[in-house]
Amino acid sequence: MGYLGTAMNNAAATPYRPLTAGEFEQIRRLAYEKFGLDLRKGKEELVSARLGKKIREAGFGTFEEYCRHVVDDRTGEQLVAMIDALTTNYTNFFREPAHFDLLRQVVLPSAPPGEQIRIWSAACSTGEEPYTIAMSTLEELGSAAARRVHILATDISTRALDMATKAVYQAERCQGIPAAVMQRYMRRGEGQWRDWYRFRSDIRGMVEFRRINLMEPLDRLGSFSVIFCRNVMIYFDRPTRESLVRRMSANLEPGGWLLVGHAESLTGLDHPLDYVKPAVYRKPGSGLRHASGKGR
Repeated sequence: MGYLGTAMNNAAATPYRPLTAGEFEQIRRLAYEKFGLDLRKGKEELVSARLGKKIREAGFGTFEEYCRHVVDDRTGEQLVAMIDALTTNYTNFFREPAHFDLLRQVVLPSAPPGEQIRIWSAACSTGEEPYTIAMSTLEELGSAAARRVHILATDISTRALDMATKAVYQAERCQGIPAAVMQRYMRRGEGQWRDWYRFRSDIRGMVEFRRINLMEPLDRLGSFSVIFCRNVMIYFDRPTRESLVRRMSANLEPGGWLLVGHAESLTGLDHPLDYVKPAVYRKPGSGLRHASGKGR
């Protein structure tokens, strides 16, 4: 999932009744209960702007009618469409690069030779993070990474996952990728696609994309050596963050790593992980050969 953005002023006249305090509370409660999204007071303009377009398209006269439509949809597709409208998926390649340095310099070298390595990119947005993970593992392990490393990339947004699965990015979106790395792992389009790049098939084959709501049970996902869950929890309240960290901890193998955004901290939360350094936590145990990563 991405993050809450800033609502744009909408000067166009709207054919529906303006958002009321009661309707905002109804939407806020629904977003929190279903997705953990904490729409605090002051986000009324954002909600009105983001959902107003959907209300116009569907011809509803009030936000209450739209909300009832979302709740009554047994397929769940309208709920996903609502969260797509309320969230913005911002990311870029090699964002917060210290985590990828840790992956290459500490985590991968500590894995026993030949052992399978499972990495989860939670809230993967449009795919930049999992593809960066894939490139980093190939840079460190060589072609063996394609056989040894499996990356599960998940998000709540079907729109973002559709883009991620295509693995196609405009040149301006690829500016964070070193030129030599880009040449090794991406192919440039031709003709009208000359300003677009697509990842090679071996990179794409390392990543499995799946729609996952982080508020739902996670035990079915199995265990991981590393979980990237970055720049998501700052939009959750404390009980939601604590619950998510504890549930994700159960998905870490002993000695596994949880990487959060540098604007995030687990301080004050009840969880079983050891603090390593800012934005880096580790599960006690010896699943991987001991490597703290401190001071790197």
